[in-house]
Amino acid sequence: SKVPGVMITQFVENIPAGKSHPDFSRKPIALTIQEGKLAVFKAIITGDPTPNVTWARNNGDVSDPERYVASYDPVLGEHQLQMPNVGVDQADTYKCYASNEYGRAIVTVTLNVIEAQLYLFSEQREKAAADLKKTLRTRVEQKEERKDGEVDEKFWELLLSADKKDYERICAEYGVTDFRWMLKKLNEKKKEIEEQQSQYIEHLSNLRHIEIKTPGCAEFEFEMDLKDQNARIFLFKDGVMVPFNTDTDEKHSLRQVGRKFVFSVHGLNAEDAGLYQVDIEGVNVFSTDFKIPAVDFLVKIQEVKAVEREDAVFECVLSAPLPKISWLGKNIPLEQGEKYDISVSEDMLIHRLVVKDCMQVDKGIYATVAGMKSCNAWLIVEDSNQRGKKAARKTTQAGGGGADLIKIAAEQQEKLQKEHEERMEQLKQIQAEEAAAKEEEKPAEEITAAPEPPKPKAKPKPKPKPNGLSDVHAIIGQSAEMVCKLSSEKCDGIWYKDGKEITSTDDLTIVKDGAVHKIIVSNCTEEDGGKYRFEADGRKTEAMLIVEDPPRMNQDDLAKFSEPVIIKVGQKATFKMDFVGREPIKVQWYNEGEEMLEDNHIKIEKLIVLECCFYIVKIKCKITLFLSCNSDKPTNPMGPVEVLEASASCVEFKWRPPKDDGGSPIKNYYIERNQIGRNTWTKIGNIPGEPNYKDTDVDHGRRYCYRIRAVTAEGTSDILETNDIQAGTKAYPGPPSTPKVVSAFKNCITLAWSPPTNTGGTNIVGYNMEKRKRGSNLWGQANPPDEPIKGKQYDVKDVVEGMEYEFRVSAINFSGAGEPSTPSEFVIARDPKIRPNFTNRKMKSFMVMRAENSARVNINFEASPMPTIIWLKDGMPVSKRVTVSNTDGMSQLLIPSAERSDSGIYTIIVKNIVGQETFSVEIRVTDDPKPPGPVELEENVPGTLTVSWEPSPDEKRDNHLHYMVMKRDSIKRTWHSVADRLFNNNFTAVNIMPGREYNFRVYAKNDIGLSETSESLTWGVFSLNLAPSKPCNFDSAPIFTVPLKTHTIPEKYECYMSCAVRGFPTPHITWYRNNVSINTDTNYYITNTCGVCSMLILRVGAKDNGEYRVVAENSLGRAECSTQLTILGMLTEYV
Repeated sequence: SKVPGVMITQFVENIPAGKSHPDFSRKPIALTIQEGKLAVFKAIITGDPTPNVTWARNNGDVSDPERYVASYDPVLGEHQLQMPNVGVDQADTYKCYASNEYGRAIVTVTLNVIEAQLYLFSEQREKAAADLKKTLRTRVEQKEERKDGEVDEKFWELLLSADKKDYERICAEYGVTDFRWMLKKLNEKKKEIEEQQSQYIEHLSNLRHIEIKTPGCAEFEFEMDLKDQNARIFLFKDGVMVPFNTDTDEKHSLRQVGRKFVFSVHGLNAEDAGLYQVDIEGVNVFSTDFKIPAVDFLVKIQEVKAVEREDAVFECVLSAPLPKISWLGKNIPLEQGEKYDISVSEDMLIHRLVVKDCMQVDKGIYATVAGMKSCNAWLIVEDSNQRGKKAARKTTQAGGGGADLIKIAAEQQEKLQKEHEERMEQLKQIQAEEAAAKEEEKPAEEITAAPEPPKPKAKPKPKPKPNGLSDVHAIIGQSAEMVCKLSSEKCDGIWYKDGKEITSTDDLTIVKDGAVHKIIVSNCTEEDGGKYRFEADGRKTEAMLIVEDPPRMNQDDLAKFSEPVIIKVGQKATFKMDFVGREPIKVQWYNEGEEMLEDNHIKIEKLIVLECCFYIVKIKCKITLFLSCNSDKPTNPMGPVEVLEASASCVEFKWRPPKDDGGSPIKNYYIERNQIGRNTWTKIGNIPGEPNYKDTDVDHGRRYCYRIRAVTAEGTSDILETNDIQAGTKAYPGPPSTPKVVSAFKNCITLAWSPPTNTGGTNIVGYNMEKRKRGSNLWGQANPPDEPIKGKQYDVKDVVEGMEYEFRVSAINFSGAGEPSTPSEFVIARDPKIRPNFTNRKMKSFMVMRAENSARVNINFEASPMPTIIWLKDGMPVSKRVTVSNTDGMSQLLIPSAERSDSGIYTIIVKNIVGQETFSVEIRVTDDPKPPGPVELEENVPGTLTVSWEPSPDEKRDNHLHYMVMKRDSIKRTWHSVADRLFNNNFTAVNIMPGREYNFRVYAKNDIGLSETSESLTWGVFSLNLAPSKPCNFDSAPIFTVPLKTHTIPEKYECYMSCAVRGFPTPHITWYRNNVSINTDTNYYITNTCGVCSMLILRVGAKDNGEYRVVAENSLGRAECSTQLTILGMLTEYV
C-alpha cells in the first residue's frame, strides 16, 4: 500500500486485469476526544469488486448499535464508525477490515478519551489496615543479623552505577555511616569491575536510571560500544534472568539506536519493582533500583482555558508525599526552564505546572505521571483578538485549584500523620510481644527465685506536637497574627523572638485557647519583624514575620480623585494624589489606558519624598474632562486599531473615539480604503458614530489599509490610518509525525513521515527537512530551500560516512512553514550488514555460445559490507584469459573469443562477514555441426528399410551432437521427420509401401543448430495408374457449427459473445438485439473472421439487457442463432 500503516494480504497469486485487492486511499486518524462527545473514524477504501468493510476493537466488541454506528457515505465515498456520547470505557485500539475475493486490507487506529469531570480517588485502606500488622511482623522477621563491616551486595551494585550526588541517600538507606571506608571499598570494586568490563566493552557512558517515562512504561538507558557485536546481553531482576526481545509489545524489550541501548518495562504493576541489572557475557554493566511509589491522584489536573500571553496553571493533589512527578506536554517530557515552571508544595502533596506566556503552539494535551497512575487534560489557548498586533504579555494566570486544593492536601496530610502514628504504635506493640516471647523461652534453671509480679506502669503521656507556624506578611500599621496548635490542651508553651523570650505587652498579645496558641501583633512596625519560635515540652516550631511598607493611598482621596473635572478649553487642569510608602517609588499617570508623559502641555510633579524602599507602583486614575465653551473640531480618532475579524470574507476592526470631540458629539466617521499595492484610495463614506466597521467587500489574501476621520457639527478631524490588515490571516500547519528511518547507507539516509493533523485550513504544498549532527546545536536544511519536498519520504544524500544524524520535518501550506516535528532517533550514515543475496531471480543456469564469439555472464547481487567475489570453473580458479569485472552490486565474467575448451560449469562465490552465496552456470561453447557421411539404404526385412550413415566429424568432440532423419515418398512429396535425437549411426524405417519411391535425409544437430543435409539415393519404383479426377462443388447453405451461449454479466463488466458459421458463398452476418439491428451501433464491437462471428460490449448496463440474435444469409439459404443476456445489478455495498 502507498499509505503507511496499511497491511494487505493477497488471496490469489495473479489478479485479473481490471480487478484489484482492497486498499485504503485514506486511513482513519487517531482521536483524542473529551468524554460525552461524538467520536468518528473515517476511511476511504478502494478495490474491485467493492470490498466488504467491518470494524472491530482489541478489548471488546462493536456490536452494540446504540454505542457504535457503522455507515457509508456514497457522496464522499467514506466509511464511518460513529460513537455518540463516547465513554471512557471505549478508549481502545480499533481495527478496520476491508476484504473481497482477491485480498484483505487492515489498518489500526487509537481512540483516547479524556474524563470530563474531576474525580476523587476512593482510598482503599481497610485491607491495608488489616494487613499492616502482618506486614510489619514480616519485615521484622526478614531482618538478618550481619557481622560488623558486612554490607548487602546490592548496596555495592547500586553504588557502582549511581551518580556521586546519590551516594549519601544510598548509604542512609543501607545504614552505612563510615564514608571513608565506603569510598575506599567502592574504588577497589570499580577497578575490579572495569577490568572485567574491558574484555567486552570499549566504551560505557550516559547511564540513566530507570524511571517512568509514559503511563504504564518505565525505561532506563546507557550508551555502550561492544568489542564483539555478537556478545550476549542478559537482563536480571532481583537476581533472576528476565527474557526480553526487540518487540515493543512484549513485557521487557530492548531498543538499540546506534550505541544507545534502551530497556523498557511495559504494562507496569507493583511486581515490577526491584533491582534491574544488565550483564554482558556474565559481567555486570549497569544496575538500577526501581521503586514504584504507592500513590494515587486525589485531585486530577483539569482543563485550562487561557488567553494568549497569559500563564496557564495545572495542579494536582497526591495521596502520598512525592518529591517529583513527571509532566508531559503533547507526549514530550517537560523540564524546569524559561517556558515551564514545575514546583511542589512543602508537604509534597500539591504538584504544580505553570505554562508561561501561552501561545497557540502551546495548546494540546498535558499529562502527569505519578508512580503507575496518570491523568491528563487539555490546554485551550484562546485568541487575544489582536491579530494585527502582537498582544502584550499578561501577568494573570488561568487555571489552578486555589484554596480547595490546599484544603484537600491539609486533610490528606492529617490522615497520613495519623496513619503513621498508628503504625508506630503497632510496631512498638509487636516489638514488646517479641521481647515477652524471648523472656518466656529462657531455661528454668536460669531463674534463681520467683520474681515479684511487676507493678503496672502508668502509661506515658504523649508529648504534645505543635501544628507548625507559617510565615506571615504584614503591612506597617496593620495587625499580624501567628497561630499554632498542639495535640494536648494541658500543655503550656513559651514564645521567642529572635532567640529571646517574649511576653505580652501593649502591642503584643499572647493568647491560649485550649490547644491553640496565638501571638497577636497590633499596629506593626519594622521592629516587630523577625523570627518567632514557639516551644512546648521539648518540641518547637518557628516562622518569620515580615513587615512591609508598599505605596498606599487613602480610600477617601481615591473617591475624591474619581470625581469628574470640568474646565474650559485653554485652561489648566491639575490633579493631585497623596500616598505613603518608601522610596524609590515610580509614579505613572494614565489617560484612557495610555501613559501620560511630560511635554509642553503636561507637567508631572512628585511632591512627597519618603524613606528608601524598593517598590514600584502604577497609579491608574480615570480622568473625565468636560469643556464648557469654545466648541472646536474634534481631534483625530485614537488607536491602536483592534482587529476583531480578518477572515477570507470580511475584515472587521474597531478604534477609540477622539480624545477631544471639540464640544460637539460625534455624528459619523468618514472612512477610506486602500488595497496594498495600489496608489488609489476608495471612498467608503460616512458610517454611524460607533467606532467600529465591518468591510465585507474583500478578497482572500489581500491586505488593506484604512483612513478614519471623525465628523461632528463643527467639522471633520484629521485622519487615523490603520496598519495593514490581511483578509484571511495566516494559519500555519501543525507539526508532522516524527520522521522514521526507512533505510540508512553510507551516502544516503531515507526517512518517511505522516502529514500533520492540523493543516492550518489550507492544503499542504510541501515539506522542509532539516538535519543535525550529534553534539551540534545547529540545524541545517537537507532539501534545497526553493524546492519543497512534495511527497512524504525523502532521501538525504548530503551525509558523511560514519557520522550520526537526527532529522526533523516541517509542513508548508499557503501561509508558510509550520512548527517542526520532534527529532527522529539518531542514525549513523553507514551501510547495513546484509548477507549476500542474488537479486535477479531469472538468471540462466545454462548458456550455449558459438565458437569465436565472446561469452558474457552478469550476476547482480546485494551485500554489505562489500563482499569478496570468487569465480571457479569446474571447481578450479578460472584461467587468465577469462576477465572478471566487479562493481558495487554486480560481477561480470567475460570470455573473449570463446573456444570449445572453455565449456564447463562456472561458479561464483559472493562472501562477506555476514555469510556467503553461490550460483553456478553451465557454458557450452560449440559451432554449427558438420554433416554426416554418405547415407546408405538396405532392406533386410520386407516393409522396412535400414538407413545408415557415416558419423559427423564433430561427433567425438561434442557429446551433445545427435542426428535427425527425414523421409519423403512419391505420393505425399513432402519431407517429414521420422526420427530425432539419435546418438547412433543407423535407423530402421517401417511401413515401406511397394510401388512407391522413397528418399531419406540425415542431419547432424547440436545446441547451435542443424548441419547441412546428407541425402540417400532413391529407393523403389514408381508405377501406379490413377483414375481421372472429378470437379468438386463446395457450395452450401449457411449452418451454425457453434451456437451462441447464454450470458449473465454483472453491471459495468465487459461481455464477449461468439459463434461459428459455415457456408459457401460466404454468408452475410447481421446482429440483432430485441429484433433491432446493431451492426452500425458504435457501442458494440462486431467482427467476422473466417466464419467466427464475435461481439464485444466493453461496459454493460441495464440498457444492454435482452435477447441477441445472429442471422447468416447467402444465395443458397438462411440460418440464425439466438441467446439471452442478463445484467445483474450492482453489488450491495456494506453499510
